[in-house]
Amino acid sequence: MRIEKLTTLLSNQIAAGEVIERPASVVKELIENSIDARATQIDLDILQGGVRLIRVRDNGSGIHADDLSLALHPHTTSKIKTLDDLEDIRTLGFRGEALASISAISRLMLTSATLDQMGAQVKVEGNEVSQELSPAAHPVGTTIEIRDLFFNTPARRKFLRTEKTEFSYIDEVVKRIALSCFTIDFSLKHNQKLIRQYRSAHSLAEQEQRVASLCGIAFMENALHLEIETAGLKLSGWIAKPEFSRSQADLQYFYVNGRMVRDKLVNHAIREAYHDVLYGNRYPAFVLFLEILPNEVDVNVHPTKHEVRFRESRLVHSFIHHSVQEVLSSLRPGDKKIYSSEPQMSTDHVIHPHRQEQMAVYQKLHEDVKENHVVSLPNITDTAIPPLGFAIGQLKNIYILAENAEGLLLIDMHAAHERVIYEKLKQQLAEKKWNVQSLLVPVTIHLSEREIGALAEHQNILQEFSLIVEEVSPATVVVREVPDMLKSSDLKSLLQDLAGDLVQTEKSHRLEHLIQHMLGTIACHTAVRAQRKLTLPEMNALLRAMENTEHSGSCNHGRPTWKQFSLAELDALFLRGR
Repeated sequence: MRIEKLTTLLSNQIAAGEVIERPASVVKELIENSIDARATQIDLDILQGGVRLIRVRDNGSGIHADDLSLALHPHTTSKIKTLDDLEDIRTLGFRGEALASISAISRLMLTSATLDQMGAQVKVEGNEVSQELSPAAHPVGTTIEIRDLFFNTPARRKFLRTEKTEFSYIDEVVKRIALSCFTIDFSLKHNQKLIRQYRSAHSLAEQEQRVASLCGIAFMENALHLEIETAGLKLSGWIAKPEFSRSQADLQYFYVNGRMVRDKLVNHAIREAYHDVLYGNRYPAFVLFLEILPNEVDVNVHPTKHEVRFRESRLVHSFIHHSVQEVLSSLRPGDKKIYSSEPQMSTDHVIHPHRQEQMAVYQKLHEDVKENHVVSLPNITDTAIPPLGFAIGQLKNIYILAENAEGLLLIDMHAAHERVIYEKLKQQLAEKKWNVQSLLVPVTIHLSEREIGALAEHQNILQEFSLIVEEVSPATVVVREVPDMLKSSDLKSLLQDLAGDLVQTEKSHRLEHLIQHMLGTIACHTAVRAQRKLTLPEMNALLRAMENTEHSGSCNHGRPTWKQFSLAELDALFLRGR
């Protein structure tokens, strides 16, 4: 067969196949164009799930009449002109492919007006201009109508789902964009019925109301606000407390310079921050915004622009991980909700990474983790009620019953004590307060030259955990010193897996996770056991220690350590006030 050049129509339809998967893809591209035009109002009208009609109207800067027809040609854009512009992208769109791809598989009508020009209109059907540019009455801004999507590609229509399903995809696209564009009003109609309306939000309280309307009030009531900036990076938004974890990753929204992305590096960084506070295979919930210099991130990775590539990926990973971890660590019992479903909200209770402790540090609960007893506290004379209140007794020698200002608390004493000990052991680990043991018989491990090179390049990771590894030949290393907690480990398997991680990703958390697992085992076996009778001073000592311990709301396996029952909830159980 001879080689032939594809026709413009066919090449545009192929391009459309990469960008336009379904009606929701069209909606995404058109809304992004409106945002780039600095619109403050975007209205969407959808008929039959977007197959019959998609109309997007905005009050942006508009398109000059002379540029209307040109805008429908492939690779035409006002957003970049040089290679330098491509490396410094500050808009959501930039390829100049969207309108051409959409017009290749639909009947498109584009109407627009600018401040200095009257409105004009152009119609296209399957990339063929059906009539010349004509005048049209239109306010400043742009309206794009997409009718009969995939009318000339019936095979593509067969892959579409039901009208209800296709509209749900559109609804999700609008939701994702509305989460990141707080200063824009959005309205969404389906079959002439108003489905969504999001008012612009400027203050933090208004933004929280919009997030609550999009992600649910329960999310905002369990959210921690963060805003951290350093070294050209800024992370802001909301992360959910560990107890608001999800069975699926269905409430995770991450934006890079306003662009919604799905990135393995980002997800891994956040997952690691929640590592020892989530139970089982649960997923964290978050709405986060990363601001980074445009030339430090490549958004031209995939036609759908859902993926990005960071120039300094390790720096970004570390920044996100430590920022989220710091906010989670700052959470203490008694911290108030940052959001209320009442109209008037206060932002005084936002959790910040550097918050000051509200209570003095009490006497240590467990001076020596090898001794399985709880230290008593002196009598507390302060009239203020601590966040976890005061113990009033034990239930079956398993749970502590306590009374605080809110009502009744149930505390799993083993899980709570386990977290207190675990965090103390982690602190010792961070301060390098552990014993190092020299091996009488060094462990010899055979690795590939590439793996040995990776270990040599990342010696700092090994030294951080007092693991002394020496290269004795191009294919052999020996382990001479290990921390006490690793002396019973399978060092050969550990080093082989660690070297493999470093070759593949240039980073590894294997050592850290193994040591944390061992610390957790020590904490579990050292903590006070169920069926043990505690005195009231011992119970109160545990409560005070919990109030000054990071992540005390869950044990290191992710199980909750305490549960609050308000007086109103207790009254409801007994039908009081009815």
